[in-house]
Amino acid sequence: MFMSLDAKTVTRIARLARIGLEPGEVDALGKEMGSIIDWVEQLNEVDVTDVPPMIGTGLAKPRLREDRVTDGNRRDDVLSNAPDREGPFYTVPKVVE
Repeated sequence: MFMSLDAKTVTRIARLARIGLEPGEVDALGKEMGSIIDWVEQLNEVDVTDVPPMIGTGLAKPRLREDRVTDGNRRDDVLSNAPDREGPFYTVPKVVE
């Protein structure tokens, strides 16, 4: 079972995906895309009737931490990266005159 895509469809998909194709690459890409589509279609044949979802809304619990605002007590370390500073502040070139 191999789904074939015509050259027009492959070219359109490549354009939408912003993939530059040479004319000789269209057939090869069409075969690759067809085999991917066939593989996905095989997944539809799997019976998952009694299989519970592995994860989903309500099953996963997020790891929570206290939401605190902090500067990390590393002001001098952070400011040491500044090309120019004045006291505890970065200085930047004036952009509005």
